[in-house]
Amino acid sequence: MTQSLPKIAETIADVRKMVRDARQNVVLVPTMGALHDGHLELAREARRLVGDSGLVVVSVFVNPTQFGPNEDFDAYPRNLVRDVGMCGNAGVDVVFAPPPGEVYCGDASIDVVETSLSKLLCGASRPGHFAGVCLVVLKLFNIVQPHLAVFGKKDYQQLAIIRRMVRDLNVSVEIAGIDTVREPDGLAMSSRNAYLNPEERPQAAAIRRAMLAAADANSGGQLAAAALVEIARDIIARDAPLGRIDYLEVVDAETMQRVAATTRPALMAVAVFFGRCRLIDNIELFTSAPVIPDAESFS
Repeated sequence: MTQSLPKIAETIADVRKMVRDARQNVVLVPTMGALHDGHLELAREARRLVGDSGLVVVSVFVNPTQFGPNEDFDAYPRNLVRDVGMCGNAGVDVVFAPPPGEVYCGDASIDVVETSLSKLLCGASRPGHFAGVCLVVLKLFNIVQPHLAVFGKKDYQQLAIIRRMVRDLNVSVEIAGIDTVREPDGLAMSSRNAYLNPEERPQAAAIRRAMLAAADANSGGQLAAAALVEIARDIIARDAPLGRIDYLEVVDAETMQRVAATTRPALMAVAVFFGRCRLIDNIELFTSAPVIPDAESFS
């Protein structure tokens, strides 16, 4: 059943008033907009976790500090009217959609820098990216003051870094990680999928097939990281000739450091370029229990 449209807050004062007036448990779903079913699943899970009496806030903010000088900040899709309508269908109460000047002071001089988990994978490929992510997420936590925040596991390294930031800075918020939502052919849902042309789109599905093949080999007893990487790399090379691998690594699922073998919970993570479109994905390896526990209930 279609829900009523959420309230829109464009200023810090407005969203804080909405949260204060609600006097309810608050869950935040940070996004950069251009919403798709993956985002909506995060919003629906947020609603489930706080129940009908909680307040679900979705932020829609294309954060300039996490884009490098040659990345797609200006081209990143923006359609707030569409995003608000989709949030209404997912049971969202408030959409926080501030302009950049509301979030960042012109003479801002404070950064938030993570120095360990962000060294490899996207952190190595996109210098400064996670400093921008940590800064904006910490600001959103301070602005909205949620009890709980929901993130997707597609950005697994980001999830691990946010958890570390919350731990190290004693931020009073619980973090829930939600499984990646996928297209029918396995491609992870992403706002950037819209950049793929008709020839690239079917090839992009090879990323998931490569991850699954490596995970199957791992389950069958192949623990060597180099061998697992080779399995995935060969499938991408064969089935996605238009793709260019940015990175393909096996890392510890908690520390995000390279491992030689999956003798404890690990993660295979990949980034592949199709033209200028960069897609990421991952799969958990050698796990008998969830690597990053999801929140089952919240009250």
